[in-house]
Amino acid sequence: MPDEASIQVNFGKAVPLFPLDNAALLPQQVLHLHVFEPRYRQMVGHALDGAGQFAVAVFKGNQWKHQYHGRPALRPAVCIGQIMEHEKLSDGRYNVLVQGVCRARIVEEEPAAEGRLYRLARVEPVGIDPEEEMKLYGIRERFTELLTDGPLTKLTAAEWIVDRIGNSEIPAAVVLELVGFALSTRRETRYRLLEEGDAGERAEIVERELLDLQKLIRMAAAQHPETWPKGCSWN
Repeated sequence: MPDEASIQVNFGKAVPLFPLDNAALLPQQVLHLHVFEPRYRQMVGHALDGAGQFAVAVFKGNQWKHQYHGRPALRPAVCIGQIMEHEKLSDGRYNVLVQGVCRARIVEEEPAAEGRLYRLARVEPVGIDPEEEMKLYGIRERFTELLTDGPLTKLTAAEWIVDRIGNSEIPAAVVLELVGFALSTRRETRYRLLEEGDAGERAEIVERELLDLQKLIRMAAAQHPETWPKGCSWN
């Protein structure tokens, strides 16, 4: 297994693309994948022969549903993932554990090549900012207040997140990533967090998301769902 502190990405080389219908991977997040399609089995095999990395991309629009086995359009933002663990099954399928390493943007996709079943692209890094910790000054306190006092305390992930926010050994930038992928479920919000290179802007997106969620929970509570007949739900 690679040492997390030593993971590096060579942006001088093209990276394999693993497209999904939403931003399923953000930096610091861990993603479990069951890889069964021949093209992606080949991709994982080739990745394991090299640095063990591929880019988790996002389909653009809904045309991919009709063009899935071709080369449907992709949105530019991707997350470079590192294979941390893998299991190759007897029939060639893989179970892999991938950790998000960094944001990147597709610059140019490589043309198809004989024998290669998967897509390959040149990418450039996004969000390399030496001042990001300064931009996140006070973020721990704001998130802690939101998650320990009020409706958001009802969230199942609240206690887990607050524990990590309070761990001073975890950088504020990592705290932001943890809160972002743990609590942001809307597809477009997750993609905005993936494409946004500025940590301060990402903090504002996450904070707005938390405030919106807080408002939604209060609206739901005002409907007194505990008094509704069984089978009814708040919508």
